[in-house]
Amino acid sequence: MHDVIVIGGSFAGHAAALQLARARQDVLLVDAGAPRNRYADAAHGFLGQDGRAPFAILREAACQLLAYPTAEMVQGEAVRAKRIAGGFEVRLASGIDRCAKRLILATGVTDTLPDIPGMAERWGASVLHCPYCHGYEVRDRPLGIIAAHPMSAHQAALIPDWGPATFFTQGLFEPDAEPAALLARRGVTIERTPVVALLGDPPRLSGVRLADGRILPVEAVFTAPQTRPTSPIARELGCAMEDGPSGPFVRVDTWGATNAEGVYAAGDAAGPMHNATLAAASGVLAGIGAHQSLVRA
Repeated sequence: MHDVIVIGGSFAGHAAALQLARARQDVLLVDAGAPRNRYADAAHGFLGQDGRAPFAILREAACQLLAYPTAEMVQGEAVRAKRIAGGFEVRLASGIDRCAKRLILATGVTDTLPDIPGMAERWGASVLHCPYCHGYEVRDRPLGIIAAHPMSAHQAALIPDWGPATFFTQGLFEPDAEPAALLARRGVTIERTPVVALLGDPPRLSGVRLADGRILPVEAVFTAPQTRPTSPIARELGCAMEDGPSGPFVRVDTWGATNAEGVYAAGDAAGPMHNATLAAASGVLAGIGAHQSLVRA
């Protein structure tokens, strides 16, 4: 039986496993090989890794992790986990079962983009979610913000620091007086006619078509996709959930502990704010939290 199984091999999962390996714990990292940021050419704003491809970062992270003799990594999807005497049993898609005293769920989230033709094939290139992650790369171009929830106006107020911005309310998310005044002070154009299509040769974007037939020049759009946990394991283990602006996430304490004894969570699946640096930091906390729970036991 392992001390800890970490399910999820992106930034949060690797960060958690690394802390445990350095604490000389027997840790297994299960990696399905489909990180959320796989559509992006580069990660940005990540200390020491700015501009590097996400998969390159993860390959190096795996090499560093596996240099520790108590660390193991297996490629595959964890499809089920259940509580057993002394810990947990994790079933892999291959049919193999692995057991551990503690679990860390770094299983991530799945994005659902607004239902507009042309969005999916540009996701991560010219359709973006985070200006801090990608805004600099599209600076000084005409930029759009396609509203997807009531907080989209807040996102729109940020964008003029990267380029001239148009906020598309989609006819659904009209800003209240205070955010509307902020958008006006920031020089954001508000367009109430919905975007019905994205134009240009994917993954590039040259403009958007509106419902009234007008075409506006836009070279990148920001939007906030709805998110859902990629894996059902947290719910199956009885982990409490919270509702965030973009979707549900696992409720955790400062050290990543869920309400389910022995189960920790980290990364995008365990918080409302999604960012590579925050994911790695939460993985560090969950790894330390899991180790200290083993010490107390």
